[in-house]
Amino acid sequence: MGRRVLLVEDEINIFEAISFLLSRDGWEVSGHGNGATALDEISRLDPDVLVLDVMLPGRSGLDILRDLRKQPETADLPVLMLTAKGQSKDRDLALALGANAYLTKPFSNSEMVETLNRVATGGQKAGT
Repeated sequence: MGRRVLLVEDEINIFEAISFLLSRDGWEVSGHGNGATALDEISRLDPDVLVLDVMLPGRSGLDILRDLRKQPETADLPVLMLTAKGQSKDRDLALALGANAYLTKPFSNSEMVETLNRVATGGQKAGT
């Protein structure tokens, strides 16, 4: 299993907290904060797993996910959606678009690490 994760998150405090958690768990963490250029960064870094915020400047994480699933080289990229939008319709849409898991903010440290590890190892789709 690869251990490179790209975190597409525009809130620096959240990025730093997640980066610390995942680095401590053995992940190599990269970050990107702009939805408009996220696809280029995903292509450039070729991460093993993607953590993708739904609400981003420039472009929605859901739009990015939709495009990822259309491209053969990223169609199977494990994606954990991370968002403050906790309504079931938002979770259902993300999962229908191909997200492997959906985690709402705020989340516990253990929940983040466990969910990402499950997604990275091919765990089944789940909305948390």
